[in-house]
Amino acid sequence: MAQALRLAERGLETTTPNPRVGCVLVADGRVVGEGWHRRAGEPHAEVLALAQAGSAARGATAYVTLEPCAHHGRTGPCADALVAAGVVRVVAAMTDPNPLVSGAGIARLRAAGIVTETGLLAEAAHELNIGFVSRMTRGRPWVRLKAASSLDGKTALNNGVSQWITGEAARRDGHRWRARACAILTGIGTVRADDPQLTVRAVPCERQPLRVLVDARLEVEASAKILEGGNCLVAAAVFDTEKIGALKALGAEVLVLPNAGGKVDLPRLMSELAARGVNEVHAEAGFKLNGSLLREGCVDELLLYVAPLLVGEAAQGLFNLPELQQLQGATRLTLREVRQIGQDLRILARPVAAAG
Repeated sequence: MAQALRLAERGLETTTPNPRVGCVLVADGRVVGEGWHRRAGEPHAEVLALAQAGSAARGATAYVTLEPCAHHGRTGPCADALVAAGVVRVVAAMTDPNPLVSGAGIARLRAAGIVTETGLLAEAAHELNIGFVSRMTRGRPWVRLKAASSLDGKTALNNGVSQWITGEAARRDGHRWRARACAILTGIGTVRADDPQLTVRAVPCERQPLRVLVDARLEVEASAKILEGGNCLVAAAVFDTEKIGALKALGAEVLVLPNAGGKVDLPRLMSELAARGVNEVHAEAGFKLNGSLLREGCVDELLLYVAPLLVGEAAQGLFNLPELQQLQGATRLTLREVRQIGQDLRILARPVAAAG
């Protein structure tokens, strides 16, 4: 199963909107076939492993990181393929949260007389597909908020200068997290201050994530780099026919999603992204949008890079959050990992409500 998970990781950046899945076939104590799902529309992991094994699949055990599918999508049911190949035992790390499967694959295998088990390395399998699980069970993507700060919690000087607080190794690592996401989200403040491309550049990437701009009043300039080449969705709170038309002419999609306060309805935006097959959102914004995402319950995970430098109290902070009078109101976090990347620290943490 560990090998099946390693195989599944090869699809980390390419399977969206599908889950990342790996499969290993074992017969008489030796591996006879392996496969991993590469991208939507291409063969699933089980089918590739069976093709490699050929006749050796008869009587084998299949170790697969996700319950084999039992429905017809772009490809046929993997459960049927395993039955037809003569596999006698299937060990799945976890059941499929997709309502179209959700136990139906296991039931079909058992009905054919195949011994089935679930739960082996289930936590690792869940983490690998945490965005897919989120979309299937909550109707919203998994949102990872990335930020880089000094040791005293500052993201930029008071004059807006922020390049570069962290070192090259941390910035390259940040692009790896971008690459695995289905969408990269930022706000108009960041676009005005830094004019980012919001693309994956520092590491190899077969496909660029969707770029999402939160721009309540449609203030983005036509020359902004985030609009170059299309593949951009602008979330607004006002319906301005002229501005929307200009953005569409540049290849952008515009969603008008106002909330009661005249801002973009962020939870609704997440639902809209899920409807488009977005499993993971990588947010890189300024302290205002960062605070709004946290306050509105949209953040599932924090990816923080902390540099060993101090820049002073006047500099800009990480999150625009309201002042507290008691610590009981603080946002509690669960630390998942702390690792040194170059000279900087990378902290992976989750709000307690999302930690489970």
